[in-house]
Amino acid sequence: MARIQRDSVVDEPRELSEATHDEKTSAQLPAFPVMNLDEGVVGWDGQDDPENPRNFTSKKKSTLVLVVSSITFLSPLASSMFAPALGSLAKDFHITEELLLSFTVSIYVLDYVVGPLVLSPLSEIYGRRIVLSVANWFFVVWQIGCALAPNERLLIFFRLMSGIGGSGCLTLGAGLIADLYASGRYVEVSSARVSHGASGVVSAAIDVFNCETYHEILIRRKTERLRKELNRPELKSCYDASKDPMSETMVVRRAFIRPFKLLFKSPIVFILCLYLSTIYGILYLLFITISDVFIGQYCFSEGLSGLSYLGMGVGFIFGVLAVAMTSDRMVVKMTKKNNGISEPEMRLPAVFIYASFLPVGLIWYGWTADKHVHWIAPIIGLAPLGFGMMGVFLPIQTYLIDSYDQYAASAIAALTVTRSLVGAFLPLAGPSMYASLGLGWGNTLLGLLCVIFIPVPIALYKYGKVIREKFPVDL
Repeated sequence: MARIQRDSVVDEPRELSEATHDEKTSAQLPAFPVMNLDEGVVGWDGQDDPENPRNFTSKKKSTLVLVVSSITFLSPLASSMFAPALGSLAKDFHITEELLLSFTVSIYVLDYVVGPLVLSPLSEIYGRRIVLSVANWFFVVWQIGCALAPNERLLIFFRLMSGIGGSGCLTLGAGLIADLYASGRYVEVSSARVSHGASGVVSAAIDVFNCETYHEILIRRKTERLRKELNRPELKSCYDASKDPMSETMVVRRAFIRPFKLLFKSPIVFILCLYLSTIYGILYLLFITISDVFIGQYCFSEGLSGLSYLGMGVGFIFGVLAVAMTSDRMVVKMTKKNNGISEPEMRLPAVFIYASFLPVGLIWYGWTADKHVHWIAPIIGLAPLGFGMMGVFLPIQTYLIDSYDQYAASAIAALTVTRSLVGAFLPLAGPSMYASLGLGWGNTLLGLLCVIFIPVPIALYKYGKVIREKFPVDL
């Protein structure tokens, strides 16, 4: 049974780059639990087993990441792209309450609280592929309802339902990447309401190209197949061999409470959830109020008001590119200095730099809009805000995936639940806050909230490993 236990050290990954691939040694490769039929344990056929998702070809891995990231782009877009149309919605459905208008946008994010708590455990029981496929088509069907809704009540209900399906890709995408890549090496992927036709095409593509990647499910299926082929009902999965036998009900219950255990028993997960929840709430507060600012103060038409998000969008793009080009390289360099051992905390130092852009963007946007400076100034001010948000979101999510490799979906579920709660309700306070403080001081207050969290990544970089070891979570 010695070969059944997985190496607990987070080693340098298999696929760093062409430049570093030849430098790794066999000792640096992660160990996978392997077959040992003499002791009745079913595992992988070896470290290079082609059925292991970590050993998929680069082309196959890229295809899987591409199709999943496509729906991960469309789902959040469905939540925020609706904001510039609030004026038309108010006219069409005769809505006069600003709170109700804001709620039609934020209600979608509220489903990100429910969805991950259901879909993440189900993916760890039944596999990523089937759960993601069902969630995607659930999203598509209810998006059609949103397009055809005859009144605001049904629109809110349809957005509520579509958000449940749309949350699947946000949670399961992280789990899929953890399945494909060893800890410390990931393709950085950004996660955006669009036509149901585009969503349907992407969902169909996922059904065609996607395959199961969750290791425990793959070995469980292999075990069931070998029990029949070899007539050996005593065979056990290598992932279950060291666990106490549990009923299916207990397995389901344990999977469902896992995100809560991570949230409330891991100080690191709790702190990072609080951090990203604050940023996420600010993001959706701005989504709901930006178009009103440019329509009211700069006389933009409703059609042109969507351009007011251009600066933030450009910031998002450059933020994703910056993280993608620097994150893995920094980890590789720090790993070499650490005797070839990679630690999840190596993702965090850069977050300190990106976090510094958040208050700059908020204050820039707030005061230029407050003083009625030319409309291009506040739009440009939103660019560093978007840049900083991506620079904070992506490394922190990758850090959690590195830290909770096998249960990455549950870790991201805990993160998604908390940030979505704040993202659903904080924007409702936006109109009253700006009415009391104005755009300048209102955004300055938001900027100061971001300043408070700037030291967090550095503190976790220094003490994160100690905290993780001191407060282990039995998953």
